[in-house]
Amino acid sequence: MRKDNKRTIALYMFPAILMIIVLLYLPIFINLYESFFSWGAMSSSHKFVGIGNYIKMFKDEVFYTALKNNMIFMIMSVIFQIGLSLIIANTLESKFMRKTQNIFQSIYFIPSLLMVTVVGIAFKMICSPSIGIINPLLELIGINAENIDLLGNAGSATFSIAAMSQWQYIGYTVVLFVVAIQNIPADLYEAADIDGASAIKKFFYITLPEIKDTILINMIITITGSIREYDEVFVTTNGGPGYASETLATYLYKVGFRNDQMGYASAIAFFIFIVTFAIGLLQMKGYQLDE
Repeated sequence: MRKDNKRTIALYMFPAILMIIVLLYLPIFINLYESFFSWGAMSSSHKFVGIGNYIKMFKDEVFYTALKNNMIFMIMSVIFQIGLSLIIANTLESKFMRKTQNIFQSIYFIPSLLMVTVVGIAFKMICSPSIGIINPLLELIGINAENIDLLGNAGSATFSIAAMSQWQYIGYTVVLFVVAIQNIPADLYEAADIDGASAIKKFFYITLPEIKDTILINMIITITGSIREYDEVFVTTNGGPGYASETLATYLYKVGFRNDQMGYASAIAFFIFIVTFAIGLLQMKGYQLDE
């Protein structure tokens, strides 16, 4: 019976394991292999260059600009989608917000249902110095907005796109945190009330430890998403002005599909994979969920 059970389990697991190998792990190894060659989609020649593409990558100034922009996205995402989301979720779960909680949850969550393309185009129009509403609002409060172009200025483009991304996705993490807080046993808060604990102490000593797993999941989703940032940048600035708002993903696309440097693009893609994998692994080790 044990042998039959093992065979049955293996039979049911085989299709899933095969799909994971073919659709996930095999492409990763193929990409790594291709990164050691200089080749293009329009050429049949494959020239072995060893680690030449990786050396080129670490000498590329645009690569470092893109990496810096990804770090900006990551920091802002952690601050808003984790830090601010936790505060909002905890506030929505407070007693005085119970009656209007569903309304505010819907308000926060609706933007995350919109397509990135729609949000990007709308935000591009809002920030336009000619037809947008940002500059007139700045003029109303006494700020000279004549030379302000949020998406057209190299110093503000990345921060503006990151702000748009936070507005769209903060509601998603708020809802996840609200659900996690609702699953915390009420007895813990009642005991804290009896002991005279303040709201801040209850937040740090009860809420945060009890939703540690949810925080980890949101952190992994948020940070790895920031490293893979593509859609918002492509729709709004396409990496401009110049390469000011370029990210690793948009630069990978331009290198591979515009410059036809597929080997170099493969090296950038493998770098993105290593960074996201390492960040996720370090976070799981830090939270000690593997014990």
